[in-house]
Amino acid sequence: MSDKKEKTATETVEKKKNAPAKKKENPLKKIGPAIKKFFKDFKGECKKVTWPSGKTVLNNSLVVIVVVAIVCVVIFAIDQGLAAIIDALVGLASKDEVKETTTQAANMINLFLMK
Repeated sequence: MSDKKEKTATETVEKKKNAPAKKKENPLKKIGPAIKKFFKDFKGECKKVTWPSGKTVLNNSLVVIVVVAIVCVVIFAIDQGLAAIIDALVGLASKDEVKETTTQAANMINLFLMK
C-alpha cells in the first residue's frame, strides 16, 4: 500500500515539473470589459429613474427660495435684537463705571481735603 502512495506522490511531483508554467494575465486586460460593464449598468439604472417634470422642478425651486428668504429675515432679526441688547448692556456698564469712578474720585478728594 505504501508503494502505491509513493508512486502517486512521485507521479504528482513529475506532473507539476512537466506542466507548462501558467502565464500571469495582464490586469489591464480585465479593466476594459469591467469599464464597459459599468457604463452599461449605469445606463440601465439611469433609465429606471423617474425624472420630475419642469413644472415640478420650478415649484420646488420656488419653495426653496422662499424658505431661504424667510430664514434669512428671521436670523437677521435675531442678530439685530441681540446686538441691541448687547449695546444696551455695554451702555449701562459704561455709565456705571463713570459714576463709580466719579464717586470714588470725589471721595478721595474729600478725604484729602479733610485732612
